[in-house]
Amino acid sequence: MKKESFALELLNDYKKTNKRQFIIILTILTMWFCTIGYLVYILNDIGYEEITTETYEVEQEAETGNNNFIHAKGVE
Repeated sequence: MKKESFALELLNDYKKTNKRQFIIILTILTMWFCTIGYLVYILNDIGYEEITTETYEVEQEAETGNNNFIHAKGVE
């Protein structure tokens, strides 16, 4: 059985801890950027309203001159 010195054990533990911390920080940064990106997407979407316009034809009856009937286009 090979025994390592105490200093070498501490060094290996330090390396493992640094690697774990790096992965945790990278994960937190990724989640933070995703959250900021989603927030920007939502804020850009607020206030956008799709406007649709409908046109109506006013039909005039030639014989009586009655001009008070509004008829929607395409509706029979």
